[in-house]
Amino acid sequence: MKTSTSKLSSLQPEQLATWATEAINRSKSGQIPTYIPLLAGADRQCFAVQIRAIDGQILSWGSVDKTFPLMSVVKPFVLLYLLCELGEKAVFDCVGCDPSEMAFNSLTQLEIDKGKPRNPMINSGAIALASLIPGKNAVERCQNLGNWLNQQANSQLFVDELMLDSVNAMPNQKNWDLALAMVEWGYLENSEIALETYNRVCCLSGNVEDLAKLGMVLVNSGEAIGENCRTVKALMATCGLYEASGRFAVRVGLPAKSGVSGALLSVIPGEGAIASYSPPLDKEGNSVGGLFLLEQIARVC
Repeated sequence: MKTSTSKLSSLQPEQLATWATEAINRSKSGQIPTYIPLLAGADRQCFAVQIRAIDGQILSWGSVDKTFPLMSVVKPFVLLYLLCELGEKAVFDCVGCDPSEMAFNSLTQLEIDKGKPRNPMINSGAIALASLIPGKNAVERCQNLGNWLNQQANSQLFVDELMLDSVNAMPNQKNWDLALAMVEWGYLENSEIALETYNRVCCLSGNVEDLAKLGMVLVNSGEAIGENCRTVKALMATCGLYEASGRFAVRVGLPAKSGVSGALLSVIPGEGAIASYSPPLDKEGNSVGGLFLLEQIARVC
């Protein structure tokens, strides 16, 4: 779908407010995840969105100062960082680039693929890539990633230590099973440090402005990282919304990535970025309100 900058920039605050209000109403059908205690207490009615156009226009609505963990929305940026730092071969020797037919934390999918994660946007792929982030321990690795992203995007990402404590309070057995399987197949050396790093980078947090600025890195990429950004956007388009990715690509046609916190990022290549936060999720783990809003924007752009 081709969108002109003028169309994205010409969106009116009243139009955005109408869509956002309906998005909040639609989100009543979604569920708040309970396996991370601190996420379970999220405000169902909270909604925030920021749209940044390539010509500098910015449109925001809702609880724009609300901070939230990126969770899986960080995955495209782990991929981008490693493509820039290590190169394509090192990354794709470790993970594949094909869509998954099964859930984002499916052990069955990993076993079918003989231990090689199907793509970087599902949990197994992100855990495997976390093991490649430079640094002697999880804290240093996350710091290296966060510093690089903040430098690239002029964002203010930080590790939410309370959220990390909440994640660690309820160990995710499915992620442990994925990590151990990858060790057995030879795609992971140290499951413990990989999982510690993965959990910490998922707790990198910010508000919708920070998230939109990250999206603009993919839109405004210069020659130095342009090819890597194209790779990331392609994988967002095919894998970013888990099993819903194919349906969304046909219906909306924009690269997007969701997170269990209710965060959602989409980019319109060459045009701008759309970041939203709305906690209730659909059965695939994507923000109900965020997807509704994104579809409305795509229709007029």
